Amino acid sequence: MTENAFECRMCGHCCQGEGGIVMTAKDRERLAAFLGIDVDELVSRYAHTRGGKIHLNVGENNYCVFFKEGCGVHPGRPDICRAWPYFRGNLIDKTSWEMIQDYCPGVNPDAGHEEFVRQGRAYLRKEDLLRYDPESSPNALISDE
Repeated sequence: MTENAFECRMCGHCCQGEGGIVMTAKDRERLAAFLGIDVDELVSRYAHTRGGKIHLNVGENNYCVFFKEGCGVHPGRPDICRAWPYFRGNLIDKTSWEMIQDYCPGVNPDAGHEEFVRQGRAYLRKEDLLRYDPESSPNALISDE
């Protein structure tokens, strides 16, 4: 039996970071619908533009504005959140995968990097999370496959 390479522990570490989460048009529509507001209101209240891409804001604690003892918008969360930890860097670079193990308790080191890559690519394809447009997509989801 194959071990799970990742199992979310709901620790919230991936919800923390200064930059904010890049949202595609699809992400903005999904999140706005979940919140019961229109996309313009979502962007004006909860996001900012940087580098030509729209990012969710973070609070003073550097957590996503929707993180409150867990993800407050889990069903409506952006694709980048849905994809964690199967980011491009972690799939192509074993050292990056090793480094996230200190950060994310859900990554199973016993599965090995090769299995992490296999399960990650399968998950990203199944969930339609691979992106090909660097102009509008989070870099971590850009794929050449």
